[in-house]
Amino acid sequence: MTHATAMLPDLRTVDPVELTRLLCDIPSVSGDEAAIADAIEVALRSLPHLEVLRDGDAVLARTSLGRASRVVVAGHIDTVPVQGNLPTQVRTASAAEGEVLWGRGTVDMKGGVAVALHLAATVTEPAVDVTYAFYDHEEVEAELNGLGRIARHHPDWLAADFAILGEPTAGHVEGGCNGTMRLEVATAGRTAHSARAWRGHNAIHDLAPVLAALAAHESETVTVDGLDYREGLGAVGIGGGIAGNMIPDAAVVTVNYRFAPSRSADDAEAYVRTVLADALAGLDGATVTVTDVAPGARPGLDHPVAAAFVAAAVAATGAEVNPKYGWTDVARFSALGVPAVNFGPGDPNLAHADDERCPTAQITAVATALRAWLAPERAAD
Repeated sequence: MTHATAMLPDLRTVDPVELTRLLCDIPSVSGDEAAIADAIEVALRSLPHLEVLRDGDAVLARTSLGRASRVVVAGHIDTVPVQGNLPTQVRTASAAEGEVLWGRGTVDMKGGVAVALHLAATVTEPAVDVTYAFYDHEEVEAELNGLGRIARHHPDWLAADFAILGEPTAGHVEGGCNGTMRLEVATAGRTAHSARAWRGHNAIHDLAPVLAALAAHESETVTVDGLDYREGLGAVGIGGGIAGNMIPDAAVVTVNYRFAPSRSADDAEAYVRTVLADALAGLDGATVTVTDVAPGARPGLDHPVAAAFVAAAVAATGAEVNPKYGWTDVARFSALGVPAVNFGPGDPNLAHADDERCPTAQITAVATALRAWLAPERAAD
């Protein structure tokens, strides 16, 4: 540890709603997670049934009871910058929301972290062995991500049969996630004065068939492990042109493909190239370049451990089971061969908002569902 500047109470004595408030009131904007990581480490090291590990500002705690299966319950401890929305407040919102915790991090995602810490402290003999992972730098560049760093440095720390990421899902189960790929389709022309356009070749005009192909494309819905993942393919950016009186000699359109987790990155690239093949066939010098790709994650809901979790969550809270369309860190688990789902309190539409707020009932419900799964014989305690 470097400089513990905050302390948490005994995790066995504080409920997850109050713990959420306490965690939110420890500012931890990405890059400044040391204080909250220190506080979490100290609190976990006081629990004799857990082994505690640390890498940078990521803290892990795990049971070693010799159970037949191991699961990871994970969440990031950083937030986006504070916008006058700390300290946390308890408010009464709309009739639908009821009592809420208002403030930075209540949704993304200290409610999920609080639930995990609460369970780590109070479920001392879970039905499966559990690794609780609290990591840094999720809200910034992917190469800084603490979970990714652990996967590179200590992949054995994340070994498991199933993982749950406490990202906000409004208390519903969102399995796996779609992958995402960005590509640049570039065309080449020849510069000329626009008053003598016939002497040049307009690279922007060459993008017309590409745009037409994207506009006409009908995205697929792909069923993976019983969940229907809706794909998306379209232009998200376009550029070209030199001056208002010159024919452009270069143009580029940026394409984003959100693809089902049953497709690999190579499959996704091949699919996009097939969609654009006819449009590109008559264009000399056109190129297609992948600039960014992050494969998706299968939810693995056919795995017995995953199925037991879903059954417990549905029975305990009436949670729905849906696909996750956006990309989340569950994909990092998938890359390690660990199926994963997203399950946490808070409306994801309020993540990063100035009026970020989470119903206290959702925090309690998520804790109830996870307890029912981890310790079914004590779910009513």
